[in-house]
Amino acid sequence: MRVGVLTGGGDCPGLNAVIRAVVRKGETVYGDSFVGFLDGWRGVIEDRTMLLDVDRCRGILPRGGTIIGTSRTNPYKVDDGVARAHHTLAVERIDALVAIGGEDTLGVAHKLAGEGVSVVGVPKTIDNDLSATDVTFGFHTAVQIATEAIDRLHTTAESHDRVIVCEVMGRHAGWIATYAGIAGGAAEILVPEEPFDIDEICNNIVARHAKGRFASIVVVAEGAVPKEGTLALASREVDQFGHVRLGGIANVLAAEIEQRTRIETRVTILGHIQRGGTPTAFDRVLATRFGIAAIDAVHEGAFGQMVALRADHIVQVPLAEAVAQLKTVDPHLLHDVGQVFFG
Repeated sequence: MRVGVLTGGGDCPGLNAVIRAVVRKGETVYGDSFVGFLDGWRGVIEDRTMLLDVDRCRGILPRGGTIIGTSRTNPYKVDDGVARAHHTLAVERIDALVAIGGEDTLGVAHKLAGEGVSVVGVPKTIDNDLSATDVTFGFHTAVQIATEAIDRLHTTAESHDRVIVCEVMGRHAGWIATYAGIAGGAAEILVPEEPFDIDEICNNIVARHAKGRFASIVVVAEGAVPKEGTLALASREVDQFGHVRLGGIANVLAAEIEQRTRIETRVTILGHIQRGGTPTAFDRVLATRFGIAAIDAVHEGAFGQMVALRADHIVQVPLAEAVAQLKTVDPHLLHDVGQVFFG
């Protein structure tokens, strides 16, 4: 078979491990040939490709990012984008397509599957917010990076009796903030699932610092929002999938905390540091398992499906299920831990 491969949306550690696994098993076991579409769905629309084979994929297992590039292009938001995508797949003689991405990329895959494209999905979201799989690769790497950063922030904050607001990724779900905040011993964790009360946060910080010299680390997901009417946030531009471009809530929050508490407050925004660099061993293994399962699904004719991790088994689920609902943080997780450690 002639198989196309693309990576869409934000990059994350483990993408190259998926590509490597798909290509290695496809070429050595099934005798497939592979076409990598450059920069996600944009490459499909514009017919921009590169050859993928075992030799080309050597050495990419520990490498971050994606060797075929990525973008947030949505064919359904581009003039003649869908028609051009269908044309490219026909011209390139693609028998099947492996789409690696999150809610948006797989949402496009689901629509194209309904139009006759033979597509298999692989879940990719650093935010870990796809409900059809227990976990997505890249998430554990991001948590590890954020936790190490928080560990370092503690010592400098303690030296100056400061508050440090650490902003991590998490548009609609605060999994990274929750896991890294708990692992790093944060004083407060703010997530998109629960609007935060700035008065409560400041009162907790003042109480902590009144007991002596403290470091108060506030971990905030980029998509966290204040309770209505308590703190104003500026409006931002949106991408082709209608998502607001986030980043910077930590600056607003830090200024407000310092003004209200009179305690020196600094900001650390981890941003793309969480996306870059080598994946952890867990993410390399999970990504490899996903890649092998994806090319197996292609040869089983399981089109319109996504591979997923459930109870440590790789299974197939309909793409419709994969993009139907976001997986958000269970409030009991935060509250149970918060009663003991936060504030």
